[in-house]
Amino acid sequence: MKKRKLIGIISIAMLLMFSISGCNAKKEKNGREDIETKKYAGKKILFVNSYHKGFEWSDGITKGLMEGLSNKNIELKIHYMDTKRNNEEKYQKQAALDAKKIIEKWNPDIVITSDDNAFKYLVMPYYKDADIPIVFCGLNWDASVYGAPYRNTAGMVEISLVIPLINHLKTYTKGNRIGMIVDDCLSSRKWVENVKKILKISFTKEYFVKTLEEWENTFIKLQDEVDILLLVGNAAINDWKNEEAERFVLNNVQKPTGSTYDWMAPYTLITIETIAEEQGEYAAETALKILDGTLPSDIPLKENKKGRLILNLKIAEKLDVVFLPSLLKNAEIIE
Repeated sequence: MKKRKLIGIISIAMLLMFSISGCNAKKEKNGREDIETKKYAGKKILFVNSYHKGFEWSDGITKGLMEGLSNKNIELKIHYMDTKRNNEEKYQKQAALDAKKIIEKWNPDIVITSDDNAFKYLVMPYYKDADIPIVFCGLNWDASVYGAPYRNTAGMVEISLVIPLINHLKTYTKGNRIGMIVDDCLSSRKWVENVKKILKISFTKEYFVKTLEEWENTFIKLQDEVDILLLVGNAAINDWKNEEAERFVLNNVQKPTGSTYDWMAPYTLITIETIAEEQGEYAAETALKILDGTLPSDIPLKENKKGRLILNLKIAEKLDVVFLPSLLKNAEIIE
């Protein structure tokens, strides 16, 4: 009995010790949060998104950014330029001027931009080497085409995982002819240009389309023209219908298809996507560094590193493709 009592006393003492330790850890955490809350109080960040709310890539970047800035007592304003659905240059220039007016009126401490159009039409003509710090993300492949980085910028360049995607697709075909269907907009055209220039990949066929009907007709045509088909986005196709496109692909696919965007996974055999949230997380982290006193010019340019593998078993069945168990184990599956 005495032994049991002693054990009981020791156990209670240990519980009290852990409880006190937990309370102290909680106090320390709360203390750190209070310090950060006070440190950033009154700070304002404007996020200029090149595209629109509801576009998965934009939403992913926004999610990563908001999570990175949560509990920091920073006022965040988000402005969508909507230049994916409206890709005429006149509209894009006006959208940039609208964003510029917000900057001038609201006077943020930092401006964060995502994707090419915000940088090309807003940052480059109006804020190159300006006093206001700019953090950019989602800039496709090469910032130097805009003369960046500037004295007042820090950023992450988006590199697509095209080579590992093509290597996977080659496993399921005998030929080497590669084709693509591209939604016709600035970022997608830049994607194609840089895949060819930087990765030295040659394409047998490449088609730029603006409507779902054009996309479907091109898809059928390419079944006879190539051995591997890359689907480069659909956001600039304003009449796109997900269910119709998915039914169409399942009825007509004859060659392995691939994409580097997760929203194209329902229409592709294999998707190896970049992670949009990584771009937003980087932008938040970098903005905080600048608010803490680091100069943008002292922050090195970065490239994205994270990727996600998605395998579509519906299309695999249509193509009589059997994935290796090791591949299935490390992938997200569409059934």
